[in-house]
Amino acid sequence: MSASKLILNDSEIQRAMARIAHEVAERNGQSLDVILVGIQRGGVHLADRLAEFLADIWGHPVPLGSLDVTMHRDDLGVNLTPEMQPTNLPCDITGKTVVLVDDVLYSGRTTRAAMDALNDFGRPRSIQLAVLVDREQRELPITADYIGKTIPTSHKERVDVHLAKEAGADAVYLKSL
Repeated sequence: MSASKLILNDSEIQRAMARIAHEVAERNGQSLDVILVGIQRGGVHLADRLAEFLADIWGHPVPLGSLDVTMHRDDLGVNLTPEMQPTNLPCDITGKTVVLVDDVLYSGRTTRAAMDALNDFGRPRSIQLAVLVDREQRELPITADYIGKTIPTSHKERVDVHLAKEAGADAVYLKSL
């Protein structure tokens, strides 16, 4: 039986996303050059929320896309039936600032795969990374530019992000395996 502990509730997730949006806006004065790209699956819903916050801050809509990294993963051979999700980029990313959005940063392998996948669509001026939760267990030298909450974890724990669009309510849990 695995133990579960609530680490972020609905209002804490909303505050974290609002703070990330303000940090993105502060760092990126050229708001018309910013594109948000959610990494499939959980990152897509968070990117959508971030786009809403940024539209309020900047006074204009922010281009929003989704990215499937399945075919760029280094563990593709382990999963014989990968579940593909749609990739949809709103415009040419060449010369733009792409803010990749994901729910959890763990080993860094998904982020590396996302950067590889982006290269198939153009050459951004820069890539930034926004995550709701940073687990601090890197296997690759990757760091997030914007972090909702840092939660030191062990390899015997899992972070589960539940978002209202899929789970009915927003919450983040730490589960012992």
